[in-house]
Amino acid sequence: MNYKERLEKVIPGGAHTYSRGSDQYPLNAPQILAKGEGAYVWDDRGQKYLDFGMALRAITIGYGYKPVAEAAIREIYNGNNLTRPSLIELEAAEILCNLIPWVDMVKFAKNGSTVTTAAIKLSRAYTGKKMVARCLQHPFFSFDDWFIGDTPMDNGIPEEGKKLTVHFNYNDISSLELLFDQYPNQIACVMLEPATTEEPKDNFLHKVKDLCHKNGAVFVLDEMISGFRWNIQGACKYYNIVPDLVTYGKGMANGFSVAALGGKREIMELGGLNHDKERVFLISTTHGAEMCGLGAFVETVKQYKKIGVVDQIKESGSSLISGMNEIAKELGLSDYFKVIGTPYSPNYMTYDKNKEISLPLRTLFSQEMIKRGVLMPWIAMSWSHKQTEIEIALEAIHASLKVYKDALDSGVNNFLIGPSIKPVFRKYN
Repeated sequence: MNYKERLEKVIPGGAHTYSRGSDQYPLNAPQILAKGEGAYVWDDRGQKYLDFGMALRAITIGYGYKPVAEAAIREIYNGNNLTRPSLIELEAAEILCNLIPWVDMVKFAKNGSTVTTAAIKLSRAYTGKKMVARCLQHPFFSFDDWFIGDTPMDNGIPEEGKKLTVHFNYNDISSLELLFDQYPNQIACVMLEPATTEEPKDNFLHKVKDLCHKNGAVFVLDEMISGFRWNIQGACKYYNIVPDLVTYGKGMANGFSVAALGGKREIMELGGLNHDKERVFLISTTHGAEMCGLGAFVETVKQYKKIGVVDQIKESGSSLISGMNEIAKELGLSDYFKVIGTPYSPNYMTYDKNKEISLPLRTLFSQEMIKRGVLMPWIAMSWSHKQTEIEIALEAIHASLKVYKDALDSGVNNFLIGPSIKPVFRKYN
């Protein structure tokens, strides 16, 4: 029995995140990984790959970065989880609140779904309304009902709950205005990322905030990916926008399990003890303030300031984007393969002969990159991606896009060695 069969026998989907499942990778992808160091990972046989997946964007400095790992280990030896709040718990909370001006209070958790759902609960309690408006173009907010019920993969979600989430389009303020008109005095909050590969245009984020406040809704920004990547204070700082509530995770502790909900005191305090309003059972998790993760977070912030993590990500990301697009142009593929987005979070797009998005061609590109020792299911830059890594990647990209060009002419199925990757959110396997 191979690793895929063993994984899928004991784990539904074969992994604990659907994005790690076998249906998201070409057939020649490593089925299992043994370790990571810097910008590289190794499979069970010792095969080395230059990695641009970076643990689903959770690694911003590098795998196994010793100062962060050692900080986590120190907290493990301090007990890791105590009966009352720990010193590192207080230190981490004060660091985050001092670092980010729009975070008056913070609740830590272990994953992003917990804190985004907590933001929904707080917004409903604060406004007395039920509905949630979420951005359709932003791919994932939570495994909880309020989000999954608004996707094609909504099996197991009660119909009543599905009706409480509606969606709007990014950079289309009229689509959000329409929702507020259609559901007057019913929308508790608006949830979106500040940016993904598409950046805000024409003061879009500020218009969303104004529209929220005009209609008595809470303005929530999900910085799970953009936080600690666009800027140490996140994309909110980068785009000069102040949310009511904000969520962080992924890279804030360089791969350790830390997520956070923060925001205005008047909203956050509803989950606390110092008010006379009806109480909100906000987040209550035994391991939410686990000391090793918070120690890693504190050290990650220190390292960001010491070694210039964001600047390095920007430099390498810019170099990779320009290099990939130059190769595509050289091979006459500019209409069929392109890299878009910011240097902090580039995204490569694959198009067929009709210039329509093609998952088979994306699979082929990933397959050919793996043949050349580069794991690039998407592009997540880190501080460990230096000029050497960019050069390795561009050499592999040049060779892979030559195959890609042949596939455009002769048919992609003649080059794929297995099935195409599939969308995560689909009704059936």
